[in-house]
Amino acid sequence: MRTSNPVLNSKAFDVPGWEHLDAAASQPRTMTIQGTVNAAFILIMLTMASAIGGWYLIQNQIVSPFTLVLPGALAGLVLSLIMFFAPKTSPFLSPLYAIVEGVFLGGLSLLMQASLAKKLGPAASGVVFQAVLLTFGIFISLLLAYKFRLVRVGKTLGTCVMIGTAGIGILYLISMVLGMTGMGSIGFIHSSSNLGIAFTAGVVILASLNLVMDFQSVEAAAERGSPKYMEWYAAFGVLTTLIWLYIELLRLLAKIADRR
Repeated sequence: MRTSNPVLNSKAFDVPGWEHLDAAASQPRTMTIQGTVNAAFILIMLTMASAIGGWYLIQNQIVSPFTLVLPGALAGLVLSLIMFFAPKTSPFLSPLYAIVEGVFLGGLSLLMQASLAKKLGPAASGVVFQAVLLTFGIFISLLLAYKFRLVRVGKTLGTCVMIGTAGIGILYLISMVLGMTGMGSIGFIHSSSNLGIAFTAGVVILASLNLVMDFQSVEAAAERGSPKYMEWYAAFGVLTTLIWLYIELLRLLAKIADRR
């Protein structure tokens, strides 16, 4: 099953001539599911640590928010593109990617909470913590459900998820371009109306399904006996989906809080 994650949906896992080797389980230098899990754990911990660090630096006015948020986003984009086109760099660049993305997320989370606090006061203080808990709750639940084969994404649903993900990406891009050109934006994407909340809830579901498809891609790549360095590349791909899920959950909780 292909995934709509552009990182894990690439043909980078395919290695010419690899099928002539023995089974992946007998090869010590081939990709394994456990190795990918270990790499993903390291990347997630790095992301969390740098997010806390970024939050601390901004909250204590050591640096300005935009000193970390914008450079972090741009650095993450550059690193992800390098790894996308050169997966062999992932063991070295994915930890750096996790750190800069963590700094970006820490700054973004603090900015969103501060913006919400202006409207709601102290009631907005728990939104970020709730988003973090929900993100890990969904991630761990889906991982356990996948491990015990309680959840799978079939071919038809997978195609729908890929089309939906591409559509959301195009919609966000159009909204961003409209905003940058001073023409406004697509209202329901950012509004706390019923339609806006329903839209973001749908995106959260879409991101969750992408996680399941990422798990399937990792399992398939390990069974094919992809190179060892692909563990880090796969972990990087899962992290990108997890970051997307967190941002959408944060937006959803902010919208719900704004309606109270």
